[in-house]
Parts: sequence; C-alpha cells; structure tokens
Amino acid sequence: MGQENWTVVTTFILQGLSPAHEVQLVLFFLFLLFYIIVLPGNVLIILTVWGDSRLGSPMYFLLANLAFLDICYCSVTPPKMLADFFSRRKTISYMGCMAQIFFLHLLGAAEAFLLLTMAYDRYVAVCQPLRYTSMVSRGVCWALVGASWAGGFIHAIILVGLIAQLPFCGPNVLDNFFCDVPQVIKLACTHAALVEILTFSNNGLVILLCFLLLLVSYSLLLLKLRARSPRGRSKVASTCVTHIIVVFVMFVPAIYIYCRPFRTVPLEKVVAVLHTVVFPLTNPMIYTLRNKEVKSAMRRMVGRYGSWGRELSK
Repeated sequence: MGQENWTVVTTFILQGLSPAHEVQLVLFFLFLLFYIIVLPGNVLIILTVWGDSRLGSPMYFLLANLAFLDICYCSVTPPKMLADFFSRRKTISYMGCMAQIFFLHLLGAAEAFLLLTMAYDRYVAVCQPLRYTSMVSRGVCWALVGASWAGGFIHAIILVGLIAQLPFCGPNVLDNFFCDVPQVIKLACTHAALVEILTFSNNGLVILLCFLLLLVSYSLLLLKLRARSPRGRSKVASTCVTHIIVVFVMFVPAIYIYCRPFRTVPLEKVVAVLHTVVFPLTNPMIYTLRNKEVKSAMRRMVGRYGSWGRELSK
C-alpha cells in the first residue's frame, strides 16, 4: 500500500462497555456515584497533607503526590466514558486517541515509578533510620518525584512514537471504551508485528520490572522487621502491608492487560475498567484508612473549617 494512503482514518468508533441502553444508564450512575464519593476524598488527602505541619514527613509528601497522580490518571478516560453513555455514536478523533494513549501511559508509568520511590522511603526508614533525614530529604523527594514524571514521559512518548508511524486506512472500530495500545495496533492496515513486539517489550519491561522490584523490596523489609520488638514492628509492618496491597491492586490488572501477546482475553473490558477507573482512585484511600495520623489530621481539618463556617454564618 502506498504511503499516500496512510492515516486515512481520522476518527475511531468506540464500542463502549455495553450496547444495551439500560445497562449504560446503570453504569453511568454507578460510576458517577463512585466519583462523587471517592474523588473528593483524594482531594481531601492532598489538602490535609499540605495543610497539616504534623504530616511533614516524606511518606506523607509522597502519599499526596500519589493522590494527585491518581486524580490525573482518572481524568484521562472516565470523563469521555461517562459522556459516551448518552451518545449513540461513540467516536474519538485520531489525535484524541493518541492523546489518550500518551497521558494514560505517562501517568500510569509515573505512578509505578512513584511506588518505587515510596518503597525506597520505607526501606531507608527501616534499614537506615539514622541516615533517613539525609537520604530522604525534601529535596531528594522532589527529585525522585520529578524522575518519576520524566520516566513516565519517556515511556509514553516511545509508545506514541511507535503507533504514530502506523498507517490506518481501513477498519476503525475499537472494541473498548477508550483508546489503548493493543486495540489500536490491531487496526493498522500494515503488518505491525515489529511494533507489537516493541510496544509489548516497552510495557512489559516497565510493569514487570517495577512489580518485581517492589515485591523484593517489601519482602526484604518484612524480613528485616522480624528482628524488631513487637511494638516497633507492628506499625511499620502495617504500613508495609498497605503498600503491598496497593502494589497488587495496581500491577495485577496491568500485567493481565499488557504483559501478554496481542490477543483478546476474557473479561478484558472489566479489568480495564478496574485498572483505569476504580483502583486508581481507591489507592490513596487504602493508605489513608490504615493510617491513624492522616485520619486524625483529616478530622482536625474538617473540624477547623467547620468551625470557621459556623463563625461566618453568625
């Protein structure tokens, strides 16, 4: 096929989660309710950490950045998904599709790298407590957060660069509610085996490497805690277990979707919904529900603003 026919497709059609109108309405109200309840909770976490001087340690600084990343991540695909529930013809432009892929993988990879930073923070706190303030200073935290974003950018720009060179001149129907790498590459009207291998390697390298490093890190931490007193061990172990839960919640769906050959698998849409909509918003909440300091700070902040509101209303 000649190059003059490349990129004829200017829009993609999204099949969505379900063709049934009644199911779409139920899903719309379920996801909307979830957002109304959970999204303000993540905003509250950020405001609490930044507004309470008692939460000035690096762990809470990184938690606030995780909440911010998850809010951004859940702003990439769900808004259009909710709008498409009321649209008979669900379409997205070629440039909009590339933008979705870019930001989805930028924020997803940045979050994976940020979780590595959080694991480093806990490792230094447990194994090098006397050097903690110098090894995990605020400047080091900012540098590590910036490196997480930079790593996510490099990962995403490589993926988009690989896909952008493909010609799309035939079918334009995506069997999903958003644009993602596997479905888009299948629509290319050329042999894309090399691109599939490269994108599979890129995704797999980031996901599996981060997942294995996190598992090894927290396994070593838990083994290290065995030498501590029961009282000192309990709090740190609780924090480590919370981190491990978030690691599995984030990485298991990602491994299911991306760390396999490019073929359709059962429940792919369900896993995609959990991975892009539900789990990211709940990650910071999991940390918070098991952290007494953050919950106490939230109560203080809500009480403080509540008292100010009562004084203003007088």
